[in-house]
Amino acid sequence: MSAQNQAENIIKNDDLSAYWMPFTPNKAFKDNPRLIDRAEGLYYYTTDGRKILDGFAGLWCSNLGHGHPKITEAIQDQAAKLDYVTGFNFAHPQAFELAHIIQEQFPGQLNHVFFTNSGSEAVDTALKVALAYHRTNGEASRTRLIGRVGGYHGVGFGGISVGGMVNNRKMFGSLLSGVDHMPFPYDASKDAFSKGEATSDPLVYLKPFEEMIALHDESTIAAVIVEPMIGSNGVFLPPKGYLQALRAITKKHGILLIFDEVITAFGRLGQANGASYFGVEPDMCTFAKGVNNGAVPMGGVVVSSDIYSCFMEKSAPGIELFHGYTYSSHPLATAAGLAAQAVYKEEAVYDQVSARSPFFEEAIHSLKGEPYVEDIRNMGFAAGITIERRGDAVGARAFDVFMKCYELGVMVRSNGDNLALSPILTSDETVLETLVETVRKALRTVA
Repeated sequence: MSAQNQAENIIKNDDLSAYWMPFTPNKAFKDNPRLIDRAEGLYYYTTDGRKILDGFAGLWCSNLGHGHPKITEAIQDQAAKLDYVTGFNFAHPQAFELAHIIQEQFPGQLNHVFFTNSGSEAVDTALKVALAYHRTNGEASRTRLIGRVGGYHGVGFGGISVGGMVNNRKMFGSLLSGVDHMPFPYDASKDAFSKGEATSDPLVYLKPFEEMIALHDESTIAAVIVEPMIGSNGVFLPPKGYLQALRAITKKHGILLIFDEVITAFGRLGQANGASYFGVEPDMCTFAKGVNNGAVPMGGVVVSSDIYSCFMEKSAPGIELFHGYTYSSHPLATAAGLAAQAVYKEEAVYDQVSARSPFFEEAIHSLKGEPYVEDIRNMGFAAGITIERRGDAVGARAFDVFMKCYELGVMVRSNGDNLALSPILTSDETVLETLVETVRKALRTVA
């Protein structure tokens, strides 16, 4: 082959090379692609005609299954009526309607919604609101942000700065300054195979936070952000009383508490959100994913009345917060959100999850004792399984189990040495049993 032909082959764009896939080993995937052609209800259908049970609700987001007719119809009707209008100095009525429906589901004074387009944008928005709030409120020295080791808060620079997953951070420089991290609130040596919240002493994990406050002084700390249930890192539950104690500490020191509810909002735990489930009222909650069933990108932040009123009353005349997105409250996303919220209510989806969670809990914990299972954790319709590492190959065996599940017709998620399952919220006991038994078979096959 001539040098010219070789060069042409190198730069030639084939069917798969143009798309640089996110969070994917691209070379391995393109050698053996898993291509989804369509979806309906609980199932995906591949380009080669296979039927795959969606055991991960898309990516924690397709809570009502795929292609729900009411959501599809709402998007189609909205596209024909109003495809787009800027959210800067203009609005459409459905944005206010959806904001009202969302805020009604969050506890206490969480009464105001700022729309974004993703969970990552929601987190960055919440962090910016926290910093701007303190400045507007006369405490401009409060600029420090506190996250948590092992936390996931999206992939914006703010989110990865407060996030605590090493691979999401290490390639991107020094990130935001003035950020610290609390300990990961789980110890497998004490809490392995917990059902729901762990039972170890929560103050063990919160004492270092109080030491941070003493070190930096409370007057420098703006906000703490945590996931009520650690999701993307493998489904880990803090010990009982942890979130309540964290709320008490932050309130004592005038520090804002942000719950990242991108995964836990809209039914995953059998209630409208984690704040309601745990009985804790933070100052802000982020959301995305399940708000409109993942049908059109959408996210947002629910903000307390104290924060909102501060901006409205103490800002100079004009724009109170210099922040927003081109697609904030996009008409199609909003239409999908209104339809999804109606379905959650009409079909009593949260109650369905609450009723079926004990069955799912017993089913998933029946995997204890299967080959290579080191730990199992669960809450609501979410479960994490830690798979024994093969030598020094982080995640290799867990990925093999993930691939075997796919070969057996079920989609789950692999992240490092953990598998995660997040069934579609309308899954019945037969579907849940199929999901768990497929994982069992995959574990035994890989063994």
